[in-house]
Amino acid sequence: MALIVQKYGGTSVGSVERIQAVAQRVYKTVQAGNSLVVVVSAMGKTTDGLVKLATDISKTPCRREMDMLLSTGEQVTIALLSMALQELGQPAISLTGAQVGIVTEAAHTRARILHIETERMERHLQEGKVLVVAGFQGVSSADELEITTLGRGGSDTSAVALAAALGADFCEIYTDVPGILTTDPRLVPEAQLMAEITCDEMLELASLGAKVLHPRAVEIARNYGVPLVVRSSWTDAPGTWVTSVKPQGRSLVNLELARPVDDVQFDTNQAKIALLRVPDKPGVAARLFGEISHQDVDVDLIIQSIHEGNSNDIAFTVMTPILKKAEAVAAAIAPVLRSQSNPEPEEAEVMIQQEIAKVSISGAGMIGRPGIAAKMFATLAEAGINIQMISTSEVKVSCVVNAKDCDRAVAALRQTFEISTSPSLPQQNPAPSTPPVRGVALDMNQARLAIRQVSDRPGTAGKIFGLLAEHNVSVDMIIQSQRCHIIDGVPTRDIAFTVAKMDAEAAQQVLQSHATEYGWGEVVLDQAIAKVSIVGAGMVGQPGVAAKMFAALAENQINIQMIATSEIKISCVVNAEQGVKALQVIHTAFELAGTEKFVVPA
Repeated sequence: MALIVQKYGGTSVGSVERIQAVAQRVYKTVQAGNSLVVVVSAMGKTTDGLVKLATDISKTPCRREMDMLLSTGEQVTIALLSMALQELGQPAISLTGAQVGIVTEAAHTRARILHIETERMERHLQEGKVLVVAGFQGVSSADELEITTLGRGGSDTSAVALAAALGADFCEIYTDVPGILTTDPRLVPEAQLMAEITCDEMLELASLGAKVLHPRAVEIARNYGVPLVVRSSWTDAPGTWVTSVKPQGRSLVNLELARPVDDVQFDTNQAKIALLRVPDKPGVAARLFGEISHQDVDVDLIIQSIHEGNSNDIAFTVMTPILKKAEAVAAAIAPVLRSQSNPEPEEAEVMIQQEIAKVSISGAGMIGRPGIAAKMFATLAEAGINIQMISTSEVKVSCVVNAKDCDRAVAALRQTFEISTSPSLPQQNPAPSTPPVRGVALDMNQARLAIRQVSDRPGTAGKIFGLLAEHNVSVDMIIQSQRCHIIDGVPTRDIAFTVAKMDAEAAQQVLQSHATEYGWGEVVLDQAIAKVSIVGAGMVGQPGVAAKMFAALAENQINIQMIATSEIKISCVVNAEQGVKALQVIHTAFELAGTEKFVVPA
């Protein structure tokens, strides 16, 4: 007999008929010999209606009272579903977040789970009852008993956290789509259903498709090894499994407040190649990395900074043993790129640097927590270590430093983030048959900020991103340019990064107000961008994946403004007007389309 946690979203319980259909599904699952905990959201658009009521009363309603109000939505659903189960002859009991023992921090409307008291749940399960639990909510502490809500995606988070606390065999997320698709079906109707995906891939594709899983839920599943499956509440289709490696023992205390960084990694067997002043137009990256892949050269980090005039810089790292081959390719293609833009000999310069190391921090807990990257940069600065390259993803920040600084960098970062010498989570190695790309994601809700003439010395990046963290601004892509300018005897570079559009103007004002104090130049804002990404654990060790992505964009005259990569993700910033087209042509290039068109339910 299995212990299963099921979660049903708002559309799945949006009417009396839908609640009765859910009750039938739950009843059949119990009749098959399983114990069940069911987590539900508020019915349909109930939460939206409650928010409107509040804003009709007050333009800025109190957060505490909003939690009191919004938590009532789920209470309606749990009572009705329990009644429906009882009508079928199935013993059931409805429980609020407080009654079920979900204890959170005292942060109204955005609380994180501290721990879950399981005694009452276990007693009811032993009595043969189905537990029907209100998702999205908890209680702050035994002293205050303040009702709290978990914020966006809260019911997913509740379900996976309960599965972790109870040691459930698996957690089923029922929604209005058949599972996790290769991209957003509203933009690509031929998007294909995936049979499975790893937690790491799912975290990198946090903005994928119909957004059926919130990153916080995936983070808990990854940290505690909870098997997840996303299924349609309208059919009996198998859905998509989100897999994770069973971690070594991890405390259930401070369940969502565990350290955000799981591991500090390093690689000293790398060299950097930079092409400076390449033409800023479609096809340049495609030609460069196409030739590199033809020579069977595997590239690790790739970064392309913001343009300067009509040219750009592209830098990448390779393993030291293949440096000569990669250097030869870069040297051979540089004259071609030079003749395409400007015949002057200083154009398309190739720079080679050996004796470098890549130092990285990784962890699912970095998502949505401003200041983690800033903390890394500040730690390196305090150790007197200068950063030569920066590349970021949803769950990883990597910096290239001098090889001689590697040991000090690793030691300092492990101390700062309280990491032992062995990783806390085993790596998820892809099967040999794993496709190089699982899915394609598009984010149209970002803006880019570029700071010109930032001094190239330890501590600068820490100051910039520390300031943003103090103002609760989360940063996504971070790119440091390779081109160096000497101003008043000080070497400077440009730093560009992306933030949520809603934070962009405030971030620009904060940074510009400190420009004189810290000595950097103009802060330029561009709101008309889109970020398109490919993700897949199978791209590791497969040359040519980046080249295929870049070629698909070039063939459709889509210019790449920025590039950033991690081991399993490649992201490009393009013009906002070309964002949807970029997604579609990349999805086609990697042959991810299915044979049937999928229509998102209204």
